[in-house]
Amino acid sequence: MGRSVIAVYKPKPGKGAALDAVVARHWSVLKSQGLITDRPAYIMRAADGTIVEVFEWLSPQAIEQAHHNAEVQKLWAVFFDACEFIPVGSLPEAQKLFSEFESVDA
Repeated sequence: MGRSVIAVYKPKPGKGAALDAVVARHWSVLKSQGLITDRPAYIMRAADGTIVEVFEWLSPQAIEQAHHNAEVQKLWAVFFDACEFIPVGSLPEAQKLFSEFESVDA
């Protein structure tokens, strides 16, 4: 059974374009490694430029496998250079009953 996640990426200063580029590749790399379902990722942008990505891991085991997968680790290194990972609840939008974000085409 799939595991849906909400990942939140706050760009480091001057790294917004690099973050956009790595987010655009994220789903396809995870998919090529057999770690996520066919359900497309949904990507949104908060008012402060933070990116919110919703996607579905194949299983809890797939999440664990990602932490030992060389291709995923290379991709995640780019994420670590471009952003901070933050809880979705820390976004001002998340404090509203109906949270609104800008849709992003990846």
